[in-house]
Amino acid sequence: MKRFGTKALPPLVLMLVMTISLMEPGKAAASCPSTFFSALVQLIPCRAAVAPFSPLPPSDACCNALKALGQPCLCVLVNGPPISGVDRNMALQLPEKCTANFEPCQIMK
Repeated sequence: MKRFGTKALPPLVLMLVMTISLMEPGKAAASCPSTFFSALVQLIPCRAAVAPFSPLPPSDACCNALKALGQPCLCVLVNGPPISGVDRNMALQLPEKCTANFEPCQIMK
């Protein structure tokens, strides 16, 4: 009986990986395509709405930026290193205040 040679192994592994990625499309879609810094820059219009003790509601520009950025990137920011002048709890409230239909972020501690 002839066994598979080592040349057959890489294509088999590739096919397995492709099959798994096709079976779980949600995992690939749930990642943030932006870097931490890029996501932070995109949310500059929200600076006033996420400042500690800020009574200001998010502006239209903030809400548009938030919706364009998406929930995965917001969660990356919220779970990332501390950001000076940003209240994480206020940032977590942005989707509700902007009527963005986002799932809640899983807070990593």
